[in-house]
Amino acid sequence: MINMENKKVRVFTSGSFDLFHIGHLNILEKSAALGDELIVGVSTDELIEEYKGMKPIIPFDQRFRIIQNIKCVTKVVKQVKLTEIAQLEHEQIDVVTIGDDWKDKYLEGLDWMKLQPGKEVVYFPYTEGISTTTIKKKILESASQIITAALQREEEQDKNWKEDSPKND
Repeated sequence: MINMENKKVRVFTSGSFDLFHIGHLNILEKSAALGDELIVGVSTDELIEEYKGMKPIIPFDQRFRIIQNIKCVTKVVKQVKLTEIAQLEHEQIDVVTIGDDWKDKYLEGLDWMKLQPGKEVVYFPYTEGISTTTIKKKILESASQIITAALQREEEQDKNWKEDSPKND
């Protein structure tokens, strides 16, 4: 896609991307389809703890690498502030995409983008039935069953373990 100034359209989206799932992939692919280059901000552990009140399960450096290796992503940047104006300017962003749960919330960078000529903010609906929170909830609800099954497997492996016996020559 080429915009009016005959340059590539740069799209920005960001997130925690903790416990990466299909909903994350959906927003990345939809975002990439809106332009030529997709720049993705991955929130630091500190930023997530600040606005969600808890640390992510997967550390920042691992989440960053996961996003770096998704083929629709052009560039990954560290996000230390939610949708920061300076970062949007530095990356020369034309379109910002974000989940529709942010539609009625104030984010300085989103409001700034809406006021810029030729720039836009696109809200995407969440993928139904999946979120990092629902994954965490399922894990907690299944924890006893998961642990019991793992312990049973280990016990069976211990019973069936055949140690090397001395060879009869």
